[in-house]
Amino acid sequence: MNKLYIGNVSAEASEEDFETIFEQWKIPHSGPFLVKTGYAFVDCPDEKAAMKAIDVLSGKVELHGKLLEVEHSVPKRQSMLAQYGAVESCEQGKYRLVYALAMEKLNGSMMENYALKVSYIPDETAASEGPSASGRRGFNTRGPPRSSSPGLGARPKVQSDIPLRMLVPTQFVGAIIGKEGATIRNITKQTHSKIDIHRKENAGAAEKPITIHSTPEGCSNACRTIMEIMQKEALDTKFTEEIPLKVLAHNNFVGRLIGKEGRNLKKIEQDTGTKITISPLQDLTLYNPERTITVKGSIEACSRAEEEVMKKIRESYESDMAAMNLQSNLIPGLNLNALGLFPSGAPGMGPSMSNVPPPGQGHPESETVHLFIPALAVGAIIGKQGQHIKQLSHFAGASIKIAPAEGMDAKQRMVIIVGPPEAQFKAQCRIFGKLKEENFFGPKEEVKLEAHIKVPSFAAGRVIGKGGKTVNELQNLTCAEVVVPRDQTPDENDQVIVKISGHFFACQLAQRKIQEILAQVRRQQQTKPPAGAPAPLPRRK
Repeated sequence: MNKLYIGNVSAEASEEDFETIFEQWKIPHSGPFLVKTGYAFVDCPDEKAAMKAIDVLSGKVELHGKLLEVEHSVPKRQSMLAQYGAVESCEQGKYRLVYALAMEKLNGSMMENYALKVSYIPDETAASEGPSASGRRGFNTRGPPRSSSPGLGARPKVQSDIPLRMLVPTQFVGAIIGKEGATIRNITKQTHSKIDIHRKENAGAAEKPITIHSTPEGCSNACRTIMEIMQKEALDTKFTEEIPLKVLAHNNFVGRLIGKEGRNLKKIEQDTGTKITISPLQDLTLYNPERTITVKGSIEACSRAEEEVMKKIRESYESDMAAMNLQSNLIPGLNLNALGLFPSGAPGMGPSMSNVPPPGQGHPESETVHLFIPALAVGAIIGKQGQHIKQLSHFAGASIKIAPAEGMDAKQRMVIIVGPPEAQFKAQCRIFGKLKEENFFGPKEEVKLEAHIKVPSFAAGRVIGKGGKTVNELQNLTCAEVVVPRDQTPDENDQVIVKISGHFFACQLAQRKIQEILAQVRRQQQTKPPAGAPAPLPRRK
């Protein structure tokens, strides 16, 4: 198939623009460009030309301010299904998806005046019983599912939001790609995965990154195949050095992969018979937030270790995404994409999370949070000549000040952050991250800080709840420690302190929930008549 689909096309793009681009990159094409609104099609003379166009242009070349997306074109019917998984076959009246079948999306959908009926295929022998399209919406049921059917509780395999990223020696990239891309195409087909080899990144570097998109099982199978290809190439070229497996992971997930006192990593090593090391934090930069996880052992052992490592990373990602989804609901208008918490373009960080409509009435109220950091970290937060704290304040849209030390031997310093909810989120996120980057917490530690917020003394009881019910629910929901110290003397503004301790997401969620309680108390206060006001007269009958 040598027809190409070109997506993310600007409305200003013309056939001449595409002619110029293909001529500039010396990519042959065998027919005119069919330019539509938002996309285009073109035929290439052979597979080699099509692969070159995809490799050279997709995600790398801009046209009228938009990065082009280039891929093989698929028939209209197949493309409708392909968004939910790899399409294994596309016969008249029968379509078979290998994985990630979104039944609830497809069932009952109309295609070419037919209503689709979708069901699981329990096993290979059932393939011939696949669903057929029909012109009516009423269908006979197929009876109870067989014992081997996923309908009994197993779920279809779903493509992971976190791709597997690995580093391979540059000298083996040619063997992985194969002659005219044949080897990499075979791997892609056999493992039902999408594999990107970033050959042009870091020109002259000894290693190149590879990104694999698939189900967890598909990623692992592709990884194992690539390791086997490298091993064979090493034997053929008499390369004698050990070739370890190198997996790239975003720094946000590495602490939980390591576990408390390194327990998680030690268990993976023991269970798989491998030796695992992780690159130091000092190697991280603003543009490279990934750590390198190096696994040494046999191919079989490395493959098992990769499965366990990626399982931990995916669990961390899902946990963080759940917390961020909660945050996006609690802070209307919060642009989570702007925070730099995940690699750019990470799935799951799309419009549904970043384009939340702003609140309908006015601006969110400003809040004050006192965040306590290690005294030794003050210089890192302030930066040379105060540059870092100024940049942080500008980025977050908050006022950020460091309070004077409460004595010569003070082990903690208070950072005073004043700003609306989104500013609080961004400022605190960067402070937590800075402390980790600067090694104020060990590589096996998660950054946990204490934050104080002040609440009106009359509202403290609402935060605690009857018999401590509310504060206990808060702790269970957020995983933060929430304490309202007893016997506090209210300050001059009749306010008392609520202490919140935990990792970043836990602290944020607890702060938002407490602010919700305070907003509810304020609304109730506003509806009460002022003290001394005459009671309303009873209505006359």
